[in-house]
Amino acid sequence: MVAVLSIQSHVAYGHVGNAAAVFPLQRLGVEVWPVHTVQFSNHTGYGEWRGRVFDGPSIEEVVQGIAERGVLGGCDAVLSGYLGSADIGHAVVQAVQRVRAANPAAVYCCDPVIGDVGRGVFVRPGIPEFMREVAVPAADIVTPNHYELHALSERTTRTLAEVTDAVAAVQALGPRVVLTTSLDTADTPPDCVDLLASEGGRHFRVRTPRLDVAVNGAGDAIAALFLAHWLESRDAGLALGRAAAAVYGLLKRTEDAGAREILVVAAQEEFVAPSRTFDVDEV
Repeated sequence: MVAVLSIQSHVAYGHVGNAAAVFPLQRLGVEVWPVHTVQFSNHTGYGEWRGRVFDGPSIEEVVQGIAERGVLGGCDAVLSGYLGSADIGHAVVQAVQRVRAANPAAVYCCDPVIGDVGRGVFVRPGIPEFMREVAVPAADIVTPNHYELHALSERTTRTLAEVTDAVAAVQALGPRVVLTTSLDTADTPPDCVDLLASEGGRHFRVRTPRLDVAVNGAGDAIAALFLAHWLESRDAGLALGRAAAAVYGLLKRTEDAGAREILVVAAQEEFVAPSRTFDVDEV
């Protein structure tokens, strides 16, 4: 059985961070060891929330406890998302180092949360630099959105050729696999959105209909799903097709219900048997 150490934020109500990533992984048969970087009542998009942010030493303490069980050698991957502070980021990278020491074949999947189109940078000062200089170089797989691809590559892109050049610049930092989400290039139809998975000089694109849904957590879910399918197949194109279909189904169910939170539980069959699939084109 595949095991993933997932170090992310967590909410009691709704689905972002670990609350968006853990159950889809489990539904796919992955053993998940969740470590929470925050424990909030709900995500901050509501404007009000309660709870607390944990610090780096808190994360290190939990990982130390897992290590003392003698199980890190059975960990196949570390997954991380939003980082509330640089010291949490350093604790994540330290956890990756501990897992790799116990299992050299383990991979690190980093969702380099920095910002988004229309919102700009929404993380704390210093996090974009930490992502580019520390977290991304330590990663095997990264899952930026289009805005974050610009931030990491330090260039802007409008054409597909410019995107693949930016991806190559990110891969030059360290990771061998890059999944770019929410991709909007000059040849993306207005009613569609693209996803691009890149590995070994090859680029695979999936194009899905654009949905009228504004929810948090979809990025957390697709990073988890892509990681799970990549671990199973070691094929970026195959992992992209499966993850894209699952997340599209999740978001379509959410749109149809008019829900403010992604319907992770209600739409769980989409993770294992998506209701709609999409062509994966090598570009």
